[in-house]
Amino acid sequence: MSTIEPFPAKTHPLASPLEIFVACAHQMLDPATPEPVRRQMEPRLLAQLPALRALGVFELFELRDPALRAWLDDELAGLSAATAMPG
Repeated sequence: MSTIEPFPAKTHPLASPLEIFVACAHQMLDPATPEPVRRQMEPRLLAQLPALRALGVFELFELRDPALRAWLDDELAGLSAATAMPG
């Protein structure tokens, strides 16, 4: 059983992107988290990537879970490609 408290459906308005990211990541990685809850966490976690990238979080820290790291590397690459395209 995870020691992390479940992340509420409504995020506290003062929660930082890092707090939201960490809480969602913990729930996604917890084997006790039901698949529907895990799927709810995905877009919430992904929504934090632009802010965390702008803050340089991924240059300072590496995710230890290989599957989560690979998924987020792909998402960050897609985000970089989308922002690099002329609009």
